[in-house]
Amino acid sequence: MAQSKACSPTCPSFKCTKDSAFNRRDAVWCRLTEEMCNVANCTYSMCIKRRLLPRGICGETVKRKTVEKDLDDDFLGESIKLKGKALRKLGDKEIF
Repeated sequence: MAQSKACSPTCPSFKCTKDSAFNRRDAVWCRLTEEMCNVANCTYSMCIKRRLLPRGICGETVKRKTVEKDLDDDFLGESIKLKGKALRKLGDKEIF
């Protein structure tokens, strides 16, 4: 099972909204803070594909969890009592 990975500023989908990120030697630096670009703590970092999650996690590396629900259990609830205009339109006092 693959774990989620942190977003990096070298990703082609990464963008700095202030255009202050630039390549310096082998790392990406920020002109505003004068230190290495930290995606997790920067408010100006964004993903073009809109996959950037909180704490700088790349949404493309996260697997979704799906839960199947039985729809029959939801319909076997209490009946709904109607009043006024809805009662006149439907004609029944209770809907099951």
